Amino acid sequence: MRLFVTGASGHIGSAVVPDLLAAGHTVVGLARSDSSAAALTAAGVDVRRGSLDDLDGLRAAAADADGVIHLAFKHELTYAGEFVRAAESDLRAVEAIGAALEGSDKPFVITSGTALLAMAAPGRLGVETAALERGPRVDSENTVVAMAARGVRSSVVRLPPTVHSSLDRHGFVPALIDMARKNGVSVYVGDGANRWPAVHTLDAARLYRLAVESAPAGARLHGAAEQGVPFRQIAEAIGRGLGLPAASVGPDEAARYIGFLATFAQIDNPSSSAATRALLKWEPTHAGLLADLEERHYFETSQGVRA
Repeated sequence: MRLFVTGASGHIGSAVVPDLLAAGHTVVGLARSDSSAAALTAAGVDVRRGSLDDLDGLRAAAADADGVIHLAFKHELTYAGEFVRAAESDLRAVEAIGAALEGSDKPFVITSGTALLAMAAPGRLGVETAALERGPRVDSENTVVAMAARGVRSSVVRLPPTVHSSLDRHGFVPALIDMARKNGVSVYVGDGANRWPAVHTLDAARLYRLAVESAPAGARLHGAAEQGVPFRQIAEAIGRGLGLPAASVGPDEAARYIGFLATFAQIDNPSSSAATRALLKWEPTHAGLLADLEERHYFETSQGVRA
């Protein structure tokens, strides 16, 4: 298939694209900068210049493709405390791409998150069939699932808060490491028993390929290799990696130490991927989160400790 991929040069896209190419697909990647375009060209990808705000361009690229994988998201807005604005932009992009695919039976795979379920029902095991009525990013998810009734083989991949690997430069784990380094301590909230699911980037990439190749219309999929890693263990692993202590802080203190991540750090988000594994024969094979942290690539570069 000739697949249009947004976010093709990003963290997850940089693993999805090689997986697609190795499987014999052709990839057209969305690039909003010269550096992204150059990276995609070097990887053997056809480049489509544009951004998530170029709705006409998104529609045209989707119409020209045999399927679409939508990975891009305005994470910079999320980190600036404007998640709602980022989600609104995502919804507009999803609607534009979906309109171009309507009636074609072409695959359209988008990205959501398991943490959305946890915010609605903390501590409850998140399963693929669970769905929320409305909300930021939830609206994109529901819009895509509804496209199944309009002739689009649509599906949603819900990713854990931690998609980890040496490709991860700007996710939650690097942010926690950076904050621990600045604070001189790696913190968890309360007893730190709340759980974060996790998946290695390369396992997540394979799930996207399987979804675009064969996921049934309207499927909600979970990219959780690990159902839930206690947050205290994550904080302790970060502490070991930095040679710093790990310590508990109260909910009222969390923002002082970990800023915008204070809310996420308290989420109890156990998530099952049993239905996804059975449906698509997806079986994660790469290192778990704690093992990946022990490999030290998060803490060191060729120049030494990452800034």
